[in-house]
Amino acid sequence: MCSTTSCRAARSLCRARDHTSFASSHAGRQPFETIRLPYGEQVLWPPHCVQGTHGAALHAGLDITHAQLVMRKGHHREIDSYSAFLEADRKTRSGLAGYLRERGLTELYVCGLATDFCVAWTALDGRAAGFTVSVIEDACRAIDLQGSCAKAWDDMTRRRPQNGVRSTFPDTRLKPQAGSRSTTSLTGRSRSKRRL
Repeated sequence: MCSTTSCRAARSLCRARDHTSFASSHAGRQPFETIRLPYGEQVLWPPHCVQGTHGAALHAGLDITHAQLVMRKGHHREIDSYSAFLEADRKTRSGLAGYLRERGLTELYVCGLATDFCVAWTALDGRAAGFTVSVIEDACRAIDLQGSCAKAWDDMTRRRPQNGVRSTFPDTRLKPQAGSRSTTSLTGRSRSKRRL
């Protein structure tokens, strides 16, 4: 049961095989190129998180038995889906903000892949929706296309502390060197199931 002070939720992508964000959906295009779509610039990705495949599943190491909400995103074929709150067209809402408000929740902890896209967009949209947001850095990884990781951290933290996203390290032994925005490896940590 979800209390008014905590709620565990998971978000996963579940894209159609011919999703507009895939380079393979655009003749002559390669992954990581950008194109212009009706809603703005779009990075073209290799096919990933395709509906009905292993890649669309949550990681087997996640213990989601206590999750009250599992959100599937990416099913809109013509719109990419980075944020857990809004699609890339910045109009189509997921309903997550309303769900969290209905539960009386005000503070979010965000982690996952990729720091510079899904995590950053979710964190920024969470702040814009009025939530206090912390990104758990040692539970994130970036793609880092031409400095996109540094830009994402700048976007998330430049207004800090009043309006920005907080960065948190639950285990300070994993904190990167001063000035670094990259995350450290989880190698050597327990391989037991991580609770969501």
